[in-house]
Amino acid sequence: MQEPQSASGMQMQERRRFSPAIPLLAFVALAIVFAIGLTRNPREIPSPLIGRLVPQFALPPVLGRTLGLSDKDLKGEVSLVNVFASWCVSCREEHPLMMRLARERIVPVHGLNYKDRPEDAAKWLDELGDPYTRTGADLNGRVAIDWGVYGVPETFVIDREGRVAYKHIGPLTPRVLDEKLLPLIRSLQKRENGSR
Repeated sequence: MQEPQSASGMQMQERRRFSPAIPLLAFVALAIVFAIGLTRNPREIPSPLIGRLVPQFALPPVLGRTLGLSDKDLKGEVSLVNVFASWCVSCREEHPLMMRLARERIVPVHGLNYKDRPEDAAKWLDELGDPYTRTGADLNGRVAIDWGVYGVPETFVIDREGRVAYKHIGPLTPRVLDEKLLPLIRSLQKRENGSR
């Protein structure tokens, strides 16, 4: 005749039965998290600034330019703020698109120059062309941190109230410009014109 098992003996058997399943369940959970992460576009990290006023700041102009950049300059009309640096290879790639925007006068384009030596930034703009209505020299990168900049280049669409409407991480491409930024800019400009 078999003796009934004690309560602690039954608990030990239960633990043994479920213990191999725990690592398997942890692995499945991690695999799901990684799979979701792989489907996300790192260039579309949501910015906590979307819908909020741009941070308060005031920067002097890039060497050789006369107009600096501040939060007050970003009110009254739809504009673009492009974070760039002379040492940034991707900034060089997107620069022709900034020149196109300036040439076509679609929207005022302002430059936030990130952690650049003043003479390098001036030389870069002199050689490649200066598409910016205003430039701010963010020598220590403090303003960029307030803007939530992950790296350069980054481009922000600002509405007429001075709120961040959109953030693009990485270099602009013709496709992103034509399919995302320009439609948004035109839509914001229509609202701006309709409210006057």
